[in-house]
Order: sequence, then structure tokens, then C-alpha cells
Amino acid sequence: MKKTIAALAIALACTATGADAKGCLKGAVVGGVAGHYAHHHAVLGAIAGCAVGHHLAAQKEQQQKAAAQKTPPPPAH
Repeated sequence: MKKTIAALAIALACTATGADAKGCLKGAVVGGVAGHYAHHHAVLGAIAGCAVGHHLAAQKEQQQKAAAQKTPPPPAH
């Protein structure tokens, strides 16, 4: 139980650290749960999940920006 609380505390710390913490909370929670069930490594799972979640969120944001630049503006009437 202490490790689960520690994992959640890390997840909250990830989101409170700055503006670019997108994906960290969700990734930390998923990683913490997965780590807990994989030989009781909830804290390591939360840390890894935070990093992966942040990376995936950054990739998604870049893809959305690229798609927005390719889309021509609608014709004015």
C-alpha cells in the first residue's frame, strides 16, 4: 500500500512540475499499477510510465500541429 501511495505522489509531482507535463499523470498511474503487479515495482513503473506518457503526448501534439499546417483554410463567402 505504501508503494501505491508513493506512486501516486510521484504522479502528482509530475503534473505539478510544469506546463509540459501532459501525459505524465495517466502514464504514471498506468505504470504504477503495472509495476505493482509485476513484482511490486510500483514506483519504478510510475516513473517509467510518466516518461512514456509524456513522450507519447508530445508526439501526438506534434502530429496534430503538422496536420493543422497541411489543412488549407476554408474558402470565404
